[in-house]
Amino acid sequence: LLSEHYAHLSGKPFFQRVKDSMMTVPVVVCCFEGVDAIQTVRTLAGPTNGRLAAPGTIRGDYSMSFQENIVHASDSPETAAIELKRFFKPEEIFDYKQATFDYLYANDEY
Repeated sequence: LLSEHYAHLSGKPFFQRVKDSMMTVPVVVCCFEGVDAIQTVRTLAGPTNGRLAAPGTIRGDYSMSFQENIVHASDSPETAAIELKRFFKPEEIFDYKQATFDYLYANDEY
């Protein structure tokens, strides 16, 4: 699964190190949907280099490395679609309206 996910790095000298790093701790995989969800999640994650990430971002609070950046976020709807199929079976992704939905967006925004 990691070889497939990081296939775009397979020719890089650090490819095996990336895979080894990903196997050192449990991984939590999430799927988020919403207005500008990809950019919002990427903003929450912070820049790849944890030393440059602002406090309050995932990387800013929990990473000090460029290489061990601790979180992945899809970079486009096309990439997200591929990654969702890679990590989830169709029956594992649920549509539901959370109780606070009406307070998250303006009534004409979603």
